[in-house]
Amino acid sequence: MILAIDSSSLVASVALVDENTVIAEYTMNLKKTHSQTLLPMINEIFKMTGIDKKSLSAIAVTQGPGSFTGLRIGAATAKGLALALDLPIVGVSTIEMMAYNFNHCNKLICPIMDARRNQVYTGIYECEKDELKQVVEDVALSIEELIEKIGSIGKEVIFIGDGIPVFQEVIDQTLKIPHYYANQHLNRQQSSSLGVLGLKKLAEGKAVKSDYFAPVYMRMSQAERERLENGKENEN
Repeated sequence: MILAIDSSSLVASVALVDENTVIAEYTMNLKKTHSQTLLPMINEIFKMTGIDKKSLSAIAVTQGPGSFTGLRIGAATAKGLALALDLPIVGVSTIEMMAYNFNHCNKLICPIMDARRNQVYTGIYECEKDELKQVVEDVALSIEELIEKIGSIGKEVIFIGDGIPVFQEVIDQTLKIPHYYANQHLNRQQSSSLGVLGLKKLAEGKAVKSDYFAPVYMRMSQAERERLENGKENEN
């Protein structure tokens, strides 16, 4: 059994998953601070199910990309629980987790997370024998660059994620390939998908000790960019 924790975006989601069942899942998509909601959600799941935390084999958590603050909160929560329970951590790409919502899809699967500054966190996947295969590695790039990549591949594509309302108009105007958008019950992060992927990666030996887990931010935070820009100005 694995506890899955995601706070990489506005969505906060936790789940208990074993090899056969999604035992419980608690998801909120509201503008509330994850530091206030995540632990109460986890406690509620264990309270309602009556499952002992000592029954867990590992903790799965989204390692990024995503919100800098959200990823830090998720990582800190996972590391604290893993340390207290002496459990390993399985880090899972946020993009891969989102794509896994469509693991039987016959189209390209393209999660797009709004990364601000006219960019998206994205990657492109397709299904091969019911397994996800990565076509374009996770990356932060402009929506125009992404549309160009999809056009060069030339296959129908379905988009997932909070980048849809931000970039749908430009996608519809620019992308000539047939394209679709996930319905609301599948177009955001789901900790149940994270839990299933976490179990697969645990079986593949991809878990790490809590001390060694760290988020993957993919680009500098706004504070780091401003510090770098201020340093350049001071040099001039």
